[in-house]
Amino acid sequence: MKQCWRWFGPADTVNLPDLHHVGVQGIVTALHHKQPGQVWPLNDIRERISLLEAESFTWDVVESLPVSEDIKTKGRHYAEHVQAYCTSLENLAAAGIRTVCYNFMPILDWTRTELRAPQSHGGTAMQFRLLQFAAFDLFILKRPDANESYSQAQYSAAAKIFSRLNDRERKSLQSNIVAGLPGANDNWTVEDVRAHLDLYKDTDTTVLRQNLIDFLAQVVPTAERLGIRLCCHPDDPPFSLLGLPRIMSSTDDYAYIVEQINTPANGITFCTGSLGVSGDFNPVDFIERLGPRIHFVHLRNTKRLSGGDPERPDFFEAAHLEGDTDMVATIKALIAEESRRRKQGREDWQIPMRPDHGQELLSDLSNDSMPGYPLIGRMRGLAELRGIMAAFDRNT
Repeated sequence: MKQCWRWFGPADTVNLPDLHHVGVQGIVTALHHKQPGQVWPLNDIRERISLLEAESFTWDVVESLPVSEDIKTKGRHYAEHVQAYCTSLENLAAAGIRTVCYNFMPILDWTRTELRAPQSHGGTAMQFRLLQFAAFDLFILKRPDANESYSQAQYSAAAKIFSRLNDRERKSLQSNIVAGLPGANDNWTVEDVRAHLDLYKDTDTTVLRQNLIDFLAQVVPTAERLGIRLCCHPDDPPFSLLGLPRIMSSTDDYAYIVEQINTPANGITFCTGSLGVSGDFNPVDFIERLGPRIHFVHLRNTKRLSGGDPERPDFFEAAHLEGDTDMVATIKALIAEESRRRKQGREDWQIPMRPDHGQELLSDLSNDSMPGYPLIGRMRGLAELRGIMAAFDRNT
């Protein structure tokens, strides 16, 4: 696999030249200053490529070309935003970029209740606890019908948690939950979240899934013509929050979507951390069933915490080899998939990957890194993953 690194552009606290020290082979980035629904201008794309090439890097994967809420809900700007998406794909292809990641999660791209939970080794990690989330949902957001999402015991426990939070802690919890992708929702208020929730009042699982299929029916022909591989990232976490539907949370979810629009241009971002929160997730089975459609890989590990709701488990971002996902078996299966592609003569036989959501370690603790994206924590993860890949590559 090609060993890539997510870089958030000039504002990133990690300097591009330093990534040569890490052994990074390619860059995953995006135009984070562009809002969902806006066209990515060709000049902006080329400017980012120039920044990378000046440091001898290539732009291997777009993560992400965001899908607007109007597209997800078929709102009043639907047609305009779909056209803008296709135009952005045209511009990316004109600049030579061929792999484009996106997601179809309503409102928030990922959800954690703690961005820097202390770990026993002295570092920190991102963490999700359902009862803390319920305290936000029930008593800060005050979402209508929120109590229907929790048992009486969960409601009571969340009420106790909320009562013990001071004003600063309540604001911190709210900020953590709406963080999503770094920079995306920094200024959101409770009123903003409520307004976005209102957009989904008539959108259940069936409707959202059909909206994804309809979106793909519109954009995949453009991607196919341009030689672009679209790849959908899974829900994070893979269960409903805020009463919102989730449609990309399991192997079966992906199997259904790739079958509905059955072309290589409709592909998968295989994120072991997101999918691995579910206790029944089997990464090797996923790869064996859907491997030919995997265009991008996030090697990341999560660890479920004991107790709590088995359907919506508490979890934290574990070290890359220490979570619930068998990373050795996963990498072995991915390298076997690459070997199959080479034998088939596929031009895209090598799958780009990146180490995702590292823990904050050593100097990360004193640097102002983006939550989930510290230098040392991801560097450790890449080193560990690289060792496994090297062992299996030697035998293929």
